[in-house]
Amino acid sequence: MNSTVKFVLLRLIGLAAVLLVASFLVYGLLYLVPGGPMSFLLGNRTATPEQIATIRAQYHLDDPFLVRYVRWLGDALGGDLGRSLVYRQDVTALLATRIATTLWLVCYSSVLIVVGGLAAGSLAALRGGRTDALVSGVSSLFLATPVFVVGVVLVIVFARGLGWFPVFGAGEGFGDRLHHLTLPALTLAVGSAAYLARITRASVREEMGREHVDTARSRGLAESRIVRRHVLRNAAVPVTTVVGLTVAGLLAGAVVVENVFALDGIGSLFVRAIMQRDFAVVQAVVLVLVASFVVVNLVVDLLYSVLDPRMAR
Repeated sequence: MNSTVKFVLLRLIGLAAVLLVASFLVYGLLYLVPGGPMSFLLGNRTATPEQIATIRAQYHLDDPFLVRYVRWLGDALGGDLGRSLVYRQDVTALLATRIATTLWLVCYSSVLIVVGGLAAGSLAALRGGRTDALVSGVSSLFLATPVFVVGVVLVIVFARGLGWFPVFGAGEGFGDRLHHLTLPALTLAVGSAAYLARITRASVREEMGREHVDTARSRGLAESRIVRRHVLRNAAVPVTTVVGLTVAGLLAGAVVVENVFALDGIGSLFVRAIMQRDFAVVQAVVLVLVASFVVVNLVVDLLYSVLDPRMAR
């Protein structure tokens, strides 16, 4: 068994362990929430003790915590994430109808972050002077601005003022989705792109001062080749780490953006599920978020061996 296969297997075992711990903690916190699902199931109705007992027996609310958790875990391993108390349908089907919007938003934002952050950071490091000052100033402004403020400003300027983009909805089809999700994707991307630009700038500048770069210049190599083969390639390793962590965290950031732009994704579903004590949905969304974070970091670790083969040994 080669080192790459061993590495992937260890990562998959780690993924299983993280999911197990996260599910246990979330299930325990939901178990301790005052009121629980009974407060939602009954609403403002006055129920008799017999009716309350029937509801609690139907949803196994009187079972001990560990019994309920083990039952839920066994069902989850079999692909059954439970049934939503609010929507009266399977959680798996409920997520399937909404996850596409979130994936579109995250992928669109990821492209904007990677392209914008890498381009701005590289230009600032390689050109210096006014370009460096401009990138540093703009990135500082974006980093200091909360996501919901960016969203409101973009809506006021580009949706209400200029009328270029719609205010809500995810659209249908490729072009229409891009049109509808441009403002939400920009809102989600600007802060992360600014952070990536600063990391890229610092990493590229550090590599430009290395001895091997000075040696390459002394040998008369073209500056473009030096930048491409000796600077950018070596600077890519720390930048890739930041890209991976940033993209993995976009799913959590999508919760705010989806609520600002009234997008029907898993982020807005997650918020409503917490407010309505829809525990099965909360647990399922947390599992999706944790699994996505770990998988993205697994991909990033595998990319290290491509960027620098020495790291695969």
